[in-house]
Amino acid sequence: MRSLHIAPERWAPMVEVREVRAVAGRGIEGDRYFDHVRRLSRDPRRACAVTLIEEEALEALEREFAVALAPGECRRNVVTHGIRLNALVGREFRIGSAVARGLLLCEPCRHLEKLTGRELIRGLLHRGGLRAEILRGGRIEVGDPVAVVTNGRTRTIEDAAIAHR
Repeated sequence: MRSLHIAPERWAPMVEVREVRAVAGRGIEGDRYFDHVRRLSRDPRRACAVTLIEEEALEALEREFAVALAPGECRRNVVTHGIRLNALVGREFRIGSAVARGLLLCEPCRHLEKLTGRELIRGLLHRGGLRAEILRGGRIEVGDPVAVVTNGRTRTIEDAAIAHR
């Protein structure tokens, strides 16, 4: 994982941090959605315990659409490298000592465009990240690997065949 970001309030700028504490059913301590997590069954668009985005998606946005977006500007908590997040929808994964489950894609929205002042929807469509719920809390630090959990066993990304090639 490349970087971590939180925002204390919905409209506040994201702040880069070295580590966070993920709490099952509540979210990331210090983040705007902590204790405001909604269950997927009620409203999938609001399932925001933790959000992730691929560093490769931000690089492609700049390369293909000439839009440079710093990791914190994308409003996602975790910026990963070397993993296809779309493949984690419906799957459990470990990040640091926390365990999460990918719920649905985190598609770009007008709110994000409004906050950044840039056109992002077309460039981040289907690669805007992942919304996940925290199943087991723990500490997440910059540099922690993301690993798939299958039948209670943690598998490296390469073993799970969802790495960027």
